[in-house]
Amino acid sequence: MRKHYSREQLGKGVRGKFLTDYRSGTNLVLLRPEVAVAFPTSESVNDALLGLLKVAESARIATRAARARTKARAG
Repeated sequence: MRKHYSREQLGKGVRGKFLTDYRSGTNLVLLRPEVAVAFPTSESVNDALLGLLKVAESARIATRAARARTKARAG
């Protein structure tokens, strides 16, 4: 705490104010304004990210299969 602040200026704290959110696993993320316009709700953000995870998993599986085919042809 900087010297020019006094404890009294900070007001009275509330013990455990965010405990319920912390325990429920709430995670706040700050979005860039252009992203917030495209995804205005937490549901839309989650849907987009889940879709991206599915695409990434499909690409990983396809890459693995292609490598296996290449290895089988070579060996």
